[in-house]
Amino acid sequence: MPNKDQISPRQEKHVKEVQKQKRIERKLFQEARQFRRQFAKQAFKLVTSGFGLVAALAWNELIKEVVNLYIKPYFGENSGLISLAIYAIIVTCLAVLVTYQLSKFAEKKED
Repeated sequence: MPNKDQISPRQEKHVKEVQKQKRIERKLFQEARQFRRQFAKQAFKLVTSGFGLVAALAWNELIKEVVNLYIKPYFGENSGLISLAIYAIIVTCLAVLVTYQLSKFAEKKED
């Protein structure tokens, strides 16, 4: 490689431009790698949320059926409001219980 004194201004400009392009290329590769990680992370969250929704809908149907089979006969077929209130109470209690247990599990995992 020629000495710096022997490099023409045009060659020096070319070398600087090549170095600049390499820095840009490295930055783009880093950003692409980060994007792939974030994409995978978000896709995982989306799939997990989707399965959570499916599970919630399955529990919803089960609780509705329990209310229809065991609660409505005690209050009569015209007991729509009472059945809905009991359904809401059951769902709320189940949500609180599951959330509480999951938070305890998350705390243990952090320790």
